[in-house]
Amino acid sequence: MKKLIAVTLVVVMFTLIGCSTSLDTYRDEEPHLKLEEFFNGELVAYGMVQDYSGEVIQRFRVELEGSWEGNEGVLDETFYYADGREEKRIWYLTKTAPDQYEGRASDVEDVAYGKVAGNVLNWSYVLNIEMDGEPFAVKLDDWLYLVDKDNMINRTQMYKYGINVGEITLYIGKK
Repeated sequence: MKKLIAVTLVVVMFTLIGCSTSLDTYRDEEPHLKLEEFFNGELVAYGMVQDYSGEVIQRFRVELEGSWEGNEGVLDETFYYADGREEKRIWYLTKTAPDQYEGRASDVEDVAYGKVAGNVLNWSYVLNIEMDGEPFAVKLDDWLYLVDKDNMINRTQMYKYGINVGEITLYIGKK
């Protein structure tokens, strides 16, 4: 019986892995996303954080200012949370290939790596956040979907020890 359960779990795991979204699925979608074009100038974002059960645990607005010089960009973000807190993050972005980017920020471990296909960017990185006054590192699987030249939807899955601990949903628009 234990063997049957173990085999069933392995089959389910591989089935779920096989169902995961591939970035290549979006390669023909338009408009083609270029971070240096979308994240250039003033933007505003509205979002929420949900825990593993789907309960909304944070709501926020973000003021963003992006600028680029060649293949190097800076994205200055100021977060305004519903509970009155403010937080700052400055991304230093580099276009490393026609459809590849790297990002660095003070609360990101090592480097965020991203790849674009069509109208979608998929980032992967570890973000250090504070939870109950303690540092907490979460791995982010970040998907940005360009809706049109002025609007984007961002969905992010958060993982700790490989377990999904929450999701971030964000709308980003040009001012």
